[in-house]
Amino acid sequence: MHFHDEDTITALATAPGVGAISIIRISGSISFESVDQIFVGKQKIVNTPTHTIHYGKIVDRNNEIVDDVLVSVFRNPNSYTGEDSVEISTHGSSYIVEKIIAALVETGIRLAEPGEFSKRAFLNGKLDLAQAEAVADVINSRTEASLRGARNQLDGLLSSKVKSLRKMLIEISSLIELELDFVEENIELIPLSEITKKISAIENEIESLLQTYSFGRVIKDGVNVALVGKTNVGKSSLLNYLLKEARAIVSHIPGTTRDIIREELYIDGILFKIYDTAGIRHTEDEVEKEGVVRSKDAVKNADIILFMNDIKEKFAEGLYGYITGQSGSERVIIVANKLDLGDEISFKADVKISCITGEGIENLFSLLKKKAIGSYSYTEKTAIVSNLRHYNALRKSRQNLKNAQYSISAKFSNEFIAVDLRNAENSLGEIVGEITSDDILNNIFAKFCIGK
Repeated sequence: MHFHDEDTITALATAPGVGAISIIRISGSISFESVDQIFVGKQKIVNTPTHTIHYGKIVDRNNEIVDDVLVSVFRNPNSYTGEDSVEISTHGSSYIVEKIIAALVETGIRLAEPGEFSKRAFLNGKLDLAQAEAVADVINSRTEASLRGARNQLDGLLSSKVKSLRKMLIEISSLIELELDFVEENIELIPLSEITKKISAIENEIESLLQTYSFGRVIKDGVNVALVGKTNVGKSSLLNYLLKEARAIVSHIPGTTRDIIREELYIDGILFKIYDTAGIRHTEDEVEKEGVVRSKDAVKNADIILFMNDIKEKFAEGLYGYITGQSGSERVIIVANKLDLGDEISFKADVKISCITGEGIENLFSLLKKKAIGSYSYTEKTAIVSNLRHYNALRKSRQNLKNAQYSISAKFSNEFIAVDLRNAENSLGEIVGEITSDDILNNIFAKFCIGK
């Protein structure tokens, strides 16, 4: 199904600003005719075959040359959007881009909204909704791991899995609903024990997908790591060592860090966002007080906490108790710093390091990675959940399947079982866009960049 009755749209598809080349994208039923009004080449674009590139010039209403361009032609349905589409490659001048887009608008085209090209690709069946969302993730990927995860979803691994589970549910519910037509004849098309077995198998598959979410979120969004400890235990020194430059002020005066300093670190393709917090202690200094408040907020929002203690000092039991009370001990790595002063220690540490010599830092990296992704084994062919919307839809589907199991065990009539199964199907359908409201669609695509 194609939506050629919609407006034809245009937008800059490359990043705004000055560069070697800019690409302007056009999509819709009058794409070719509109471009022909401002393009001068060997032939009219409307007469050219699909997937061809044509050299020519863009001219304004006064027939003055705006720029030399290359025009790429994509005829429906073999385009990204499924509509007639054109891409104009120009020199990367903001002035030239603005002038060409203004000229296109004068021909009857309108400016595209954020994500509108991808929305049309979804509406025209070129992508399902999960794949369309993966387009934005590919664009925003900053590490090898996040790119691989986004490509995984864009290539349809999650969609394929979800569609397979939904198909299985539809087959079961169809039999249940068919039995309702023969309820007076007391005909059983499929034993309830067999239905229970099939539902359990689907539940297990959904549970396996749900268990990938923590890993999927890590590779997509990165990991928040808070450096926490009493004043002067070496938090800023560790940050500086990790970054190989003096981003944080380091001194022997307690309370030097008075604000949250955030830096980013990549370990084996995973993004770690490191927050160097102010030492949490009682202080009368108003500025430092604010720093302590922000440190407490950073602790609450952290995925991992590096609790640092001077290797020669007594363990900060009170502060550690406060931290674990806020976040639990499973997220905390106890780091004994200043190993260069000796390795004798009076408390149990997960790792010993020296921010001066770098000793133990590789062990710290290994612990960080292990704490972030656990023992999860990732391959290119693994379906991964990294989107909260998908995660919530899977949880709803699982709950509806549990409701169906209860309906069966409680010997409810088939009407109740059918409703539970249908709700489970609909929740899975929300992921790929089979069942999606306009409000959800608009919210998803509004987060895209303009031009995609």
